Amino acid sequence: MINQHCVLCGDARAREGLCADCRAMLPRMPDERCPRCAEPTIGGAVCGHCQRHPPAFDALHAPYLFGYPLNGLIHAYKYGRRLQLAGALCGLLTEFARCQAPKYDFVIPVPLANERLAERGFNQSSELAKAFADTINSRFSDNLCWRKCNTLPQASLGRAERLRNVRHAFGVKRRCDGLSIAIVDDVATSGATLSALSKMMKKQGAKRVDAWVLARAFSPKT
Repeated sequence: MINQHCVLCGDARAREGLCADCRAMLPRMPDERCPRCAEPTIGGAVCGHCQRHPPAFDALHAPYLFGYPLNGLIHAYKYGRRLQLAGALCGLLTEFARCQAPKYDFVIPVPLANERLAERGFNQSSELAKAFADTINSRFSDNLCWRKCNTLPQASLGRAERLRNVRHAFGVKRRCDGLSIAIVDDVATSGATLSALSKMMKKQGAKRVDAWVLARAFSPKT
């Protein structure tokens, strides 16, 4: 990978767009967390919410918390169309993937509705998913599923509203019998979007569905 200036401080000695000092500032996920949804828990136990209402995905993997300064980079990339940040953000996810060495039959991004795609100009999750698939030597697909409608932005909703908002949002185009699938997105908060898509994958026969995100945010428990 060719070095480039750090996207945060401008240092010319950056690796994959981030210098060592700025990379060390990124808010890492705690080691002890729920093995299902990555919620921080004592001793890495399954959290209460996953015990009562387990998500449809089998596990959620995230290297970082959605906090300063990573949240600013993701926001600028996603909404500010600063596509030059893709390399640095993809590098953070692929570095994490190399350490985990997962195996999947397919890697897919969370799809955007046509209206949202036209408004934004690109699907930020697709770039992350492509880099992730290449790193683990898996097949990438951006046409296995689709978003049926342009749902309300999840960031404006509480947990229960998020679940209702995406309950029927996705469709899957073909059977996935016996397949292991990784769904990639930029940020997970309640996990409702990832769970809704995972549920549809499993209805089509997927054996295992894991969610991989760059950052994990946390919403109120309501």
